[in-house]
Amino acid sequence: MRILKARAEAEIEVRKSRFIAIALPITDLGEIKALVAEARLQHPGANHVVHAAVVGPDGQQLSYSDDKEPKNTAGRPAVEVLKGSGITDILVLIIRYFGGTLLGTGGLVKAYGESVKEVLKVAKTEELIEKSAFSLTIPYNLYDLTKIALSDVDSAIETEEFTTDVTITGTLPSSNADPLQRAIAHLTNGSVSVVFTTL
Repeated sequence: MRILKARAEAEIEVRKSRFIAIALPITDLGEIKALVAEARLQHPGANHVVHAAVVGPDGQQLSYSDDKEPKNTAGRPAVEVLKGSGITDILVLIIRYFGGTLLGTGGLVKAYGESVKEVLKVAKTEELIEKSAFSLTIPYNLYDLTKIALSDVDSAIETEEFTTDVTITGTLPSSNADPLQRAIAHLTNGSVSVVFTTL
């Protein structure tokens, strides 16, 4: 599975109707309601704000809505495209401005499906990998070398606290936990160990 790295947007026009697809990274289906409400505020003239979402490490949690389009003509085809994409932790909002021509059920299914395909073409994704949180406390004189060691294992630093020593917390791919532990033990002659928690 892959996950979305950042917001992406694409637009198509079908018989004068505009379909704006916005892909957003999410980790919980509970985030959807607020994001749909925000899209409505940003597009007050839109006729529909349809959503489709896939969440979870295996992409098993789904959510979609037709938002007053005929049943199963909007959210359903959109979520089917998402399911087939191999991307999880993603929400796609499709904002429709009606152009005056009715598309019919087949036309709607195609338009909403195409909208998702278009935004996925420009979406940046990365491999979903298991990550661990880490915390370590080191003396000031080893700060620079520790930062290099952290960089070598693809860690993302979240906080650095400078007191009598330096405490660094962050996340890294779980597969890099052992190499980091070895590097820090080597740097500190075994006097510092890294504390890990699986996310």
